[in-house]
Amino acid sequence: MATDQVLSVAQVDIHFDRLSTTSEESSVRTSLEQETSKYDEDFIRKWGFRLKDLYKLALKFYKEKEGKAVSLSYQDKLKLVSLTKQVSVGKFNPDNSPPLGVLDVIGRDRRIAWQVLGDLSTEDAMVDFIELIDDRCNLFRPYAQAHKADLENRKRLLEEEAARKRAEEEEERKKGLAEENIIYGRIEEETAIIGLAAHKQSIMEALNRQTYAQFRAYVEQHFPGDLHQQEGLMSQLQEQHYQQYMEQLTARLNRTEMDPLQQTNNTSQDRHLNGHIIDNGQNDIAESDDEGNLFYAITSASMWTRKDVKEFKESIRKEGGDAVIKVGHGETVTVRVPTNDEGTCLFWEFATDYYYIGFGVYFEWTKSPTNQVSVHVSESEDEEDYPNEDDEDDEDDEYGVRAGDVEQGLSRMAGVGRAPLTEVLSVRRRDCMDQVYAGSHPYPGTGVYLLKFDNSYSLWRSKTLYYRVYYTR
Repeated sequence: MATDQVLSVAQVDIHFDRLSTTSEESSVRTSLEQETSKYDEDFIRKWGFRLKDLYKLALKFYKEKEGKAVSLSYQDKLKLVSLTKQVSVGKFNPDNSPPLGVLDVIGRDRRIAWQVLGDLSTEDAMVDFIELIDDRCNLFRPYAQAHKADLENRKRLLEEEAARKRAEEEEERKKGLAEENIIYGRIEEETAIIGLAAHKQSIMEALNRQTYAQFRAYVEQHFPGDLHQQEGLMSQLQEQHYQQYMEQLTARLNRTEMDPLQQTNNTSQDRHLNGHIIDNGQNDIAESDDEGNLFYAITSASMWTRKDVKEFKESIRKEGGDAVIKVGHGETVTVRVPTNDEGTCLFWEFATDYYYIGFGVYFEWTKSPTNQVSVHVSESEDEEDYPNEDDEDDEDDEYGVRAGDVEQGLSRMAGVGRAPLTEVLSVRRRDCMDQVYAGSHPYPGTGVYLLKFDNSYSLWRSKTLYYRVYYTR
């Protein structure tokens, strides 16, 4: 008998006599996507879903659980199959139905069940399907509630994430505007004071007159006989020098806003730190050490960058010698370059593999017995050269860098009994793995330049350094 046969909605084909809830679910999804129902308000209050959404959820539940956690009678299965056809196709039409086989008892029962539905509307068919599933399957209501909770949680998380991103963007925007207003306001104030506001060309002409000889010697050294490349590099150096000058204006403006008494004390400490001359190059007055020896303040150094890192490293390798140095972790390499009687200006260039390195320049007011360039390596714990007031702070950051000692340790040069030093460039980390850093400084007198390559802040990584120094007449 037909009632003794097992009917599985998930196993029948696309014809009416072999219906499949898989095909029914896909066929109704598009047609119901934009529709609304008179039952929506009631279903949202009772279930938390609109009618069409709850119907799709019930259809999915039955497809997944039938034969496993759900066991229905033959008549209930016929009823569910006929309701899905009523939703997806509409009223039964014998003209559109394929003929049944003589022995197809199950197919005939399904067709009869569909015919019984008559003019039942799509919405009413969905309601009947949901109510039958809910009545026969105790697990459906908890299943729907869990699904609703999951949807609400995901919606809440998306809203929180969107709100967080909006807050971050707004905060970044406000911060950027505030910083931009401060910077531009100070620059405008300073340029107004010196009477050169909005006259970049005039400023550059004045700066170019000061650095023309240094830059001309540098470009001729790099591109001998190639006027086109010389002019291109010359323009690049002059533009970078102008940007550096404007940064110095901003820094000086910051200092002028300090408390006058504090500024006076800080200036005195900076210029006579540990009995040495530490001058920023902006003053044209003379200083003397404890023995009465006279030393003069020096002009600022020029710094610029180039993009030909690969070519520069290759040329340094070909030169050989000590031009390629491995700076160990926790070490500082000092390249001592005595002034030459035939020279007037020192030039330097350097780059590294992969990582940053600290770099600064000092001038030691002492006459060297030789003109040879020498390289000295010191550990970061060397108290004679590098006093560190942060020794108690041994905490490392996530990159293995000791906090607070990269740009301060070398600016506080100690050494009782040593020759006086003048700071030319303070030690700062340079991204010289991406570009070649170059610079120059006119001789302030007879002495020794100390080029500091500082890796003392790195507890784990060694750095490969490529450098070149030379002088011009």
